Amino acid sequence: MAMEEQAQFSGPVTIFQERRLPEAATPAGYAALIDAYGLAVPLPRTLSAFGQRHRIVEQDGWRILTPRHAPHATLEGHLIFALKYEGLDLAVLKRLFLATGSAAIESLVRETPTGGYARRIWFLYEWLTGTNLDLPDATAGRYVSVVNPELQFAGEGKIEPRYRVKNNLPGTPDFCPLVFRTESLERFTALNLSERARAIVADVPRDILARTAAFLLLKDSRSSYAIEGERPPLDRVQRWGRAIGEAGRQSIDMDELQRLQNIVIGDARFVMLGLRNSGGFIGEHDRVTRMPLPAHISARSEDLLALIEGMIAFDRGQAQNLDAVIAAAVLAFGFVYIHPFEDGNGRIHRYLIHHVLAERGFNPPGVVFPVSAAILERMDDYRTVLESYSDRLLPLISWEPTESFNVHVLNDTGDFYRFFDATPHVEFLYACVQKTIEEDLPQEADFLRRYDAFGGEVEAYIDMPERTLDLLFQFLHQNDGVFSKRAREKEFSALTDSEAMHIESIFQKVFNTDEVK
Repeated sequence: MAMEEQAQFSGPVTIFQERRLPEAATPAGYAALIDAYGLAVPLPRTLSAFGQRHRIVEQDGWRILTPRHAPHATLEGHLIFALKYEGLDLAVLKRLFLATGSAAIESLVRETPTGGYARRIWFLYEWLTGTNLDLPDATAGRYVSVVNPELQFAGEGKIEPRYRVKNNLPGTPDFCPLVFRTESLERFTALNLSERARAIVADVPRDILARTAAFLLLKDSRSSYAIEGERPPLDRVQRWGRAIGEAGRQSIDMDELQRLQNIVIGDARFVMLGLRNSGGFIGEHDRVTRMPLPAHISARSEDLLALIEGMIAFDRGQAQNLDAVIAAAVLAFGFVYIHPFEDGNGRIHRYLIHHVLAERGFNPPGVVFPVSAAILERMDDYRTVLESYSDRLLPLISWEPTESFNVHVLNDTGDFYRFFDATPHVEFLYACVQKTIEEDLPQEADFLRRYDAFGGEVEAYIDMPERTLDLLFQFLHQNDGVFSKRAREKEFSALTDSEAMHIESIFQKVFNTDEVK
């Protein structure tokens, strides 16, 4: 008996794999296929079903469509429904193809050899499984895109004559997360933030811009360590800052990733550099038994080389045609989920954001957006974004503890790191980039303008060494523009009362006006 004949598609339900539906409805598309074929995959963030009402309901991770949207209760019916309404979920599709086998897909294509959906399914089967179906090359049917660009962001595309499709997948079978078009992302991409940053920079004098860039670079480096809960010495912060400042100049490959890890770690006496040769997880240990309590389990060590090579191919391939922030989020969050190293993954993950933005010319030359600082200010949102996939992934990983209180993964999980929905990650990163451009960059440049104006007026009024002038500013800045009793009695006791009052008036004038000349 064929697999499709064995598959039983559900009727109306109110609960689907512990997810409650807004109303009784029949699972459709990916939900129906996952259920009928018993696929062990991360559930899509939004599942589809069709109900009895003639209105579409979107609620609690469900999209309930009308009876007229109902597909035929067959493999073909639900597959076409998924491609038409839900876009591509490559992890589900690959596990589905392995479950159905080749015969069911060959039969589907032979029934409608010129159909656009059939040819897309045919291509996806061979692309995902690496196995050719027993089918002659297509000779008719207009060329169709593998990724529907109205639903998901895609590459430019490469013509595939065998199927008469345009392969616009942005990655390779080794690494190809996808991103849905959302109202939020349409708004972000329309902002043209790269041009906005250049316009801001154009109004900043060159000397102030250089100092602004240096401050933002150091701020990002320090924040990246702070996210990891570390406070390293200044020389390590500065060294990592220099590495960030050079992001985009060197292509990403295994040697470059290991070089970055070496810079991040510094003292590697107790850390194995390079790809780990054992399991990995993020979480805690039980205080009594020391058993792992993972919140996220990293990719298996035996999958790491293929995954990293897939990321490198993504960075150099069709992703070059993606929006720079989208490509940066996909690469960076893909890396942090894979977690290929014993240590240093988080900082390299954030470095990859800088790499892509700089390589694509998104940020003005010489300026690094302090993305890590923006992330640090939104740590709860950052964790929520990371957990948006980890929470769906973790239940599918079978593992056992090791003697060293690590995890050993027992099942094949590689595809779950190759293919995931990176939409929340892109939305989060875009919000961070917007903040750095519209707030951090102009605010820091404006601060330096005011600082220079304050220093210039004070020096014109009273002769004072630069170090003393800076100390003077720090005291006033920390005390709302007035001298504290301690400052007047100690560090600046040499000032007369009238001199102190005049300096305070300079500070108030410079820092409490809307504009500074």
